Amino acid sequence: MGLFSFIKEAGEKLFGKKDVEVVQSANEAAPDDAAAKAEVDRANRAMGDAIEAYVAKQGLSATGLTVTFDGASAVATVFGVAPDQPTLEKIVLCCGNVQGVASVNNNMSVDQSAPEAVFYTVVKGDTLSRIAKQHYADANKYPAIFEANRPMLTHPDKIYPGQVLRIPPL
Repeated sequence: MGLFSFIKEAGEKLFGKKDVEVVQSANEAAPDDAAAKAEVDRANRAMGDAIEAYVAKQGLSATGLTVTFDGASAVATVFGVAPDQPTLEKIVLCCGNVQGVASVNNNMSVDQSAPEAVFYTVVKGDTLSRIAKQHYADANKYPAIFEANRPMLTHPDKIYPGQVLRIPPL
């Protein structure tokens, strides 16, 4: 459990322009404007549902998986019970590697515990080989990083700056 930081401007584009505008304009509305509050709540629910659908699209599941989103703070909160540690970490990464999400509050638990992976934020010029060399002292171990981040990664050469990857222990 914990709070994981991500780069808000990087990642999958899941949120509709209207929902983003509603959440961004919430600070301008009067604090006692019930209609504006209801619209912000609806937009936050829609954004949380979009993240949840993205996780499901990746083929990841957990018992009681629920994702909420607070657009004002750009925090996604994820709840549920993952079958194993790698699935839990992939779900957290799916929630965080979404444009507009600055951090993920992980309130999940796991059925079968295992050693936690390290999270690494990709920088310009990175390749999986370079990351493997840095973390494993062997560039040829990049397939371990690629496999640890499937299905979010579809090809070893398709990573982008700001993306957060799992680096599993060998």
